[in-house]
Amino acid sequence: MAHDAPRDTGTAVLPALASALAHELVRRAEEEQRLMRQAQRNRTPGLRRRILDCRKDNAEALKAIVRRHAWPTADLVGAQASTAALMILLHAPELDFQLSCRDLIAQATADGRCPALHHAYIADHCAVELGQPQYYGTRIDPATFRPYPTRCPDTLDERRRDVGLAPLEEQMRMLRHGA
Repeated sequence: MAHDAPRDTGTAVLPALASALAHELVRRAEEEQRLMRQAQRNRTPGLRRRILDCRKDNAEALKAIVRRHAWPTADLVGAQASTAALMILLHAPELDFQLSCRDLIAQATADGRCPALHHAYIADHCAVELGQPQYYGTRIDPATFRPYPTRCPDTLDERRRDVGLAPLEEQMRMLRHGA
C-alpha cells in the first residue's frame, strides 16, 4: 500500500484550506467522543459497530489529509485540530499508518512544529502495539490498571518531564481517583 504512505511535502496551505482541514479534524474527533460517551451509558453491539465505523472513516479522512498535506501540525491547522488528528490516529485501525505518522510526528516535533507530547503518545502507542516496552509510560493496561512495560524505568519520570508529562506515580494517582 505505498499509495497510502504519508509524506512530508513541506508545501504551504492556503489559510482557508487550513481552516477547513482544522474544522474537519475537530468535527471528526468530537463525533467519536460523542459516540464513546453514548457507549458508556448504553453498551450495545450497534453502537460498538458505529464507533468502529467512525474510527475507520476518520482514519481514511486523516490518511487523505496526510497524503496531500503531510501531518497536520499545530502550525498548519492549529493546536486543537492537531490534537484532534492525534486522537484520530491513536484510534486508527491500521498500525502501518500509525507507524508512518509516528515518524512524521517525530520529525515535526524535532522541527518545533508539533508538541513533544504528541510524539510521546504515538510512540508509546506504537511500541505497545508492537509488543515493545513504551518509552514515556503513557499507555495503561485496562486489565491491570497499570502501565504497560517501559524502557529504562529508572529514568522514566525524567523523560516524561521532558515532554510535559507529570511523574508516572502522579498520573496513576489521578487516574485512580478519577481526576
